[in-house]
Amino acid sequence: MQTLTVDLGDRSYPIHIGAGLLDQAGLILPHLAQKRAVVVTNTTIAPLYLERLTSTLAAAGVAATSVVLPDGEAYKNWETLNLIFDALLTQRAERKTTLIALGGGVIGDMTGFAAACYQRGMPFIQIPTTLLSQVDSSVGGKTGINHPLGKNMIGAFYQPKLVLADTDTLKTLPARELSAGLAEVIKYGLIWDADFLAWLEANMPKLRALDPAAITHAIYRSCEIKAQVVGQDEREGGIRAILNLGHTFGHAIETGMGYGNWLHGEAVAAGMVLAAQTSQRLGWLSEGDVARTRALIRAAGLPDVAPDLGVETWLDYMGHDKKVEGGKLRFVLLKKLGEAVITADVPAGVLTDVLTQPQ
Repeated sequence: MQTLTVDLGDRSYPIHIGAGLLDQAGLILPHLAQKRAVVVTNTTIAPLYLERLTSTLAAAGVAATSVVLPDGEAYKNWETLNLIFDALLTQRAERKTTLIALGGGVIGDMTGFAAACYQRGMPFIQIPTTLLSQVDSSVGGKTGINHPLGKNMIGAFYQPKLVLADTDTLKTLPARELSAGLAEVIKYGLIWDADFLAWLEANMPKLRALDPAAITHAIYRSCEIKAQVVGQDEREGGIRAILNLGHTFGHAIETGMGYGNWLHGEAVAAGMVLAAQTSQRLGWLSEGDVARTRALIRAAGLPDVAPDLGVETWLDYMGHDKKVEGGKLRFVLLKKLGEAVITADVPAGVLTDVLTQPQ
């Protein structure tokens, strides 16, 4: 097991990464305010890991009940969120009862948002079971739900007490979901660490084959980068926005195509190509840099071509992006591979060309 810390003063918390962690109650017990927990999961994960986790907790004297939600991005909404509140109220959950998110990014985001709201704040723990959630969404305290007009537009910053990333859960992950998680891993290399980017190029076959040493390193380095960024800027007032490379375009794809039709990682992958092409148009990246980015994305089994939404639709959905400030859309682009920049100075003609050019 490897451990690192998200340093947020008295709200700091550990991230444990390793195999077989679902069986180690000793990692969870120190972070429970009382020996009572409610596990939130979905219909896909529940048959695989729910009984294993609740048995681990029960053996340690923790009374654990569960809420099983429908699976999918299409259910990341108010109606599904209310199912969590219904269960908490029916079971008379208290402010010190801990919510445990067992699942991917949708479960983690909704559970965290429920924890932030119920009785104005109850503790929660992230146990991510997808690569995307282990390297990205479980870390940093972003929680929320979608709205028909925009992804993740309703939510709160609310930090977990613990992130427990059991790499064994990746063995049941469909290949498409694994690739979606690799998009976020690639993102960290593009925005922060050119050496890690080169390592990903050399080791992508091992990552797709779930080589234990390779996948653990990728998760650890991704979480390490995110922890460094979040530690500097918890609420995205500045540098944290670089973690959204490809997301402005990607969220527009998810919204425009209908939630769930493109996986988040797939949309981000295509969005990162658009960001790289925009960076090239501004004179920051070379044609070779863009080709290298696309090659790595394809090697991860991800799409490197965005759907044609039409310029007006693109701009409409991107106008709902959370990085809009003073009516101007800010983009996360690349000064070079391994270094991101946030800018609102993208000429309309450049953006239109990127969104309409044959890819």
